[in-house]
Amino acid sequence: MLSCKEVSLLLSMASDQNLRWGQRLAVRLHLLYCRGCARFAKHLQFLRAAGHRLAQSDTQAGTAKLSTAARKRIRAALQRD
Repeated sequence: MLSCKEVSLLLSMASDQNLRWGQRLAVRLHLLYCRGCARFAKHLQFLRAAGHRLAQSDTQAGTAKLSTAARKRIRAALQRD
């Protein structure tokens, strides 16, 4: 059995890559009995869907581009960390 920490990591990884069938099965079994992880999975689904909707609306409205100043601030903040 997987721990909640392992399941949350696998759920997060699933948004970037396909999990192996054994991992998917283990996560699904865990979600059947763990309400906290099931809630976390639903929150991740909601956030992914909201992100996709936001990206689509930005692309359709033509507002997906950042200003040069914003790009510089973001780049500087990332380099500090």
